[in-house]
Amino acid sequence: MGVWQLLMVGLVMLLGLFGVLVPGVPGRWLIWAAILWWSMNVKSVPAWAFLVASTVVLLIDQVVVWQLPPRRPRGVGVTRRMVVWAGAGALVGFILVPVVGAIPGFIGGIYASERRRLGGHGPAVASTRAVMRAVGTSVLVELFACLLVVGAWLGVVISG
Repeated sequence: MGVWQLLMVGLVMLLGLFGVLVPGVPGRWLIWAAILWWSMNVKSVPAWAFLVASTVVLLIDQVVVWQLPPRRPRGVGVTRRMVVWAGAGALVGFILVPVVGAIPGFIGGIYASERRRLGGHGPAVASTRAVMRAVGTSVLVELFACLLVVGAWLGVVISG
């Protein structure tokens, strides 16, 4: 697979990661489609094994998200700025502390957005709790699984 195709697969995965944060966009399925495209072009045993493993992870993620309470974004004050801060925090946390850093990064991004908007620690903590109860948990679970799959794909591609 050429460099340009790898870049395209990576861009589709990045679009999928952003899609996790935007309601109505099938982020996890964009990531899975990119992995399918990559594995069909590479045609090696590790590529097929990775496709199977990522399919299992994403299906388990979907079942877990279905088991969580439904999202109730109205009345909580979820803004686009908060979504951007949460996504950026999860990505930075995932890079700084591989895999598990996405969770505190996501929550920290929501807190930073709310602290900036509300001005104080107490109101920001209360707002962060309300957001995590309303929509944050399901988004966090889906984003964590997608980051895990994308990070593993990067590891497979870099290792050869």
